[in-house]
Amino acid sequence: MQQLTQRLLPRAAWSLALSLCAVSTVAAQNRLTLPAGSVILVRTNTTLESATLTQGQTFETTVADSLGIDEYSVIPAGSRIRGVVTFAQAATRQQSGVVEVSFDRITLPNGTAYPIVGRLTSTDPEERRQIESSADQRVVLVGGRGGIGAAIAGAGSTRSSSSGILGALGQLLSEGRNVSVPSGTPLAVRLDQAVTLRGLGRFRGNSAVFTSTDLIRAAQQALSQQNYYRGSVNGQLDYATQRALFQFQADRGLTATGNLDVRTAELLGVTTNLGGSVTGGSVIGGGTASGRVLSAAQASDLRRYATALLTRERTELGLTSLGRLDNRRNYSDSDIELWFAVSAFNDNVSLYEQLVRVTGNANGTAYAGTALVNAARRVDSALMSARPSSTFRNAWTQIRSQISYIDSNYR
Repeated sequence: MQQLTQRLLPRAAWSLALSLCAVSTVAAQNRLTLPAGSVILVRTNTTLESATLTQGQTFETTVADSLGIDEYSVIPAGSRIRGVVTFAQAATRQQSGVVEVSFDRITLPNGTAYPIVGRLTSTDPEERRQIESSADQRVVLVGGRGGIGAAIAGAGSTRSSSSGILGALGQLLSEGRNVSVPSGTPLAVRLDQAVTLRGLGRFRGNSAVFTSTDLIRAAQQALSQQNYYRGSVNGQLDYATQRALFQFQADRGLTATGNLDVRTAELLGVTTNLGGSVTGGSVIGGGTASGRVLSAAQASDLRRYATALLTRERTELGLTSLGRLDNRRNYSDSDIELWFAVSAFNDNVSLYEQLVRVTGNANGTAYAGTALVNAARRVDSALMSARPSSTFRNAWTQIRSQISYIDSNYR
């Protein structure tokens, strides 16, 4: 009996060792790295006012859309990212208010928290280009400019002192107004350092960040062929690759983050075959209807663009805030038709965004997308006889590129 026990013990030890190795391997595979330079879209939970903020004060933001890395979910929608005020100055009669923030922690809905090193950035192409005009810029909110209650701007090197921020901003401070960013405002958090997260299961959504070497290499090749990327095709998600992705996204009317996400991969012709995302197919985020569905962040951007377009049309028609027509102007039927079409489209986009955020019915949301495309076609029809400005037409072209994602036959 003793001899049998001695023979079985080594086998049991090996079995235990193999089991532990398997568990360790699964755990290792479930640890995923979100690369430095990745952008996470959030919304503010409170109003940010340069008149009242102080250095060291913290605030919370909420992640707008679930984020995945390759085929795994890592940051669910509703996760919180903590911001810290690193510089704040109220406006004076001569200078606008300025606020600088950093981001230091992600907390998931289950309470798991991860330290991060992040800074503010912008998905607006012009702001992002200004921010990245020189290396290692400090990024701040400047009062009196921009559609969110402040402009996002670069303000000198991170190696310079806080006192140098105002000097670096120069004429951007000329309006003498405070930063006033309302609660619920979308912002973009850029990671300065990679963060390792634990996978939470298979990911089925639009906002996966693809990091595999093969996919990055395929994206680099596609970007190179379209003259966006001139670096080495090495499969590394470095700064040059992220900048090329950003420029490509901006030119295609996408939310410009620099992440290699589902929609960007599709437009580049990169086959992912991960989760619910199939290049060239109609299955997006697990939906079953024939139309594609925008993510909540994409729908929010579309609503913002539609609202800006309606404001532009009102200005060009000389309408008051109450909708009163200019008595000195001789309007045509095409003027009024375009106004009604754009107004209806703006209302439809707001309804669509609400459905995307709250409904769990994939078919119903897809049909809402079809209705939204039909509303866009009414604007197209009205434009055939109307004569809006080139600014209006350029803005509508950008919106059309986003609508074409819902229905690839809409061009």
